[in-house]
Amino acid sequence: MKATGLRLALQTAVLMVAFSISGQAQEAMAPAKGGLEAKLEYCKTCHGLSGQGYLGYFPMPRLAGQQPEYIEAQLRAFIERRRTNPIMFNVAHVLSPSMVTALANHFKNLNPPPFGGAPRGAIAAGKKIYEEGLPESNVPACSACHGAEGKGQNEIPRLAGQVYPYMVGQLTGWKQQRGQGTAVDTSAVMAPTAHNLNRPQVEAVSAYVSYLK
Repeated sequence: MKATGLRLALQTAVLMVAFSISGQAQEAMAPAKGGLEAKLEYCKTCHGLSGQGYLGYFPMPRLAGQQPEYIEAQLRAFIERRRTNPIMFNVAHVLSPSMVTALANHFKNLNPPPFGGAPRGAIAAGKKIYEEGLPESNVPACSACHGAEGKGQNEIPRLAGQVYPYMVGQLTGWKQQRGQGTAVDTSAVMAPTAHNLNRPQVEAVSAYVSYLK
């Protein structure tokens, strides 16, 4: 009887330790709710209350509806300095992997109306470039990767509803703002395309996607 009681006591102790370790591991893997909310409040100061972006002198990108895999990839690119932006480096390098994932997942289901505001006269030309590309300039159709509705997939970003001046700035300054790595979240994929678009073409395709919902 004593031996049986001792075995039960030992088993109970082992289970208690196991549950304790499991709970600690889960806490390490998943950010506390309060911590996530604090980070989101910081995100809102630039990216808007609903992740709609900022349309101003320093335009900020729309994160609402963005592919979570893309957001994660970009945050890693900032941390590893494969994408250059001193503000975002300072923000991103303090984020744990679990917080990066939590932030990315937060924005995927948000869908505020696009800002619009882009010149409507350029939309038709932008639509043609988006759907057909510019074969004579070795520019593939944007829809081939970003989808017919501009919603992207996995690490290929959503473009639908993106802030117009932000899009223009990214495409015209791609080589300066993105790293030179070979992963899909760096300039290796987009650099040739961005390089082969002239300014009116950049503005046209940026206008078109800014109105997509």
